[in-house]
Amino acid sequence: MIKLFASDLDGTLFNALHETDRAILTRLEAVLRAGRHVALATGRAVHHARELGFGNLPLETVSGNGAFIRDTRGELLRHVPIAPATLEELLAGFPRCCLSCIDPELTLVRGSHEQFVASFRPSRGLAGRLAAWRQRRRPTPPDQLFDQTDAAVLARPICKVNCRTADPDEKRELAAFVAEHADTIVNASFDGDLFELTDARVNKGEALSWLAARLGFGEDEVAVYGDGGNDLAMLVRFDHAYATSNASDAAKRAAGHVIGSCALHAVPRHMLATVRREGPWREEPRG
Repeated sequence: MIKLFASDLDGTLFNALHETDRAILTRLEAVLRAGRHVALATGRAVHHARELGFGNLPLETVSGNGAFIRDTRGELLRHVPIAPATLEELLAGFPRCCLSCIDPELTLVRGSHEQFVASFRPSRGLAGRLAAWRQRRRPTPPDQLFDQTDAAVLARPICKVNCRTADPDEKRELAAFVAEHADTIVNASFDGDLFELTDARVNKGEALSWLAARLGFGEDEVAVYGDGGNDLAMLVRFDHAYATSNASDAAKRAAGHVIGSCALHAVPRHMLATVRREGPWREEPRG
């Protein structure tokens, strides 16, 4: 029986507009009523699921590609910082990069708000252009600080660093840096223009295994859903792994099972169908 469902967001659980909607929320609510757990597994830094349009649904969150794990109330259960020496070398080696450095409470951006917004290039298709337009119009969150110094960044327990660049030389240099520091840092990105750097031990698969164990579940009681590069570790790790039909070829190969498109709510439909096939389950209270 599947007791924990975990899904990526963009291209997976979200609809084609990168949002929740009534069809998604209604199905998730039914899955939760049947006694199952649902976790969001995302590269974004998330304090609570309500930030992403899930209202008060009691969802666990595995964010920052596994760097942060929070319970249904948003309480931080675990975080894994990047080694300070590696972070310091990264900051010194790429002084022109508009780096977003994320800790459990804040995002410190080494650059201006204008530089940050300008780095978002629309992906292909109407939905990608709409997402980029929304990013440009989105109000600045209170936990996002701009024009931060290296000293300010190094004073915090930074767990994830994002860097968007379309410059081929800068991409090569960043890739070389990651390769040279493979023992301490890893890049798991869904987008070729975005580097998503975390501690080398961090990935969605490892984090979900940790969360499942904390909840008292085995890995064979977990189902995972993804569509891109930062989902590969979890799609490979778990036997019950599913990629959407709009997923990358690598994600489809890693999952081994392909369901429908995110535009047709394939993931919440599959979750609910699984619950209906297996029947309700109630978690035993912990003594």
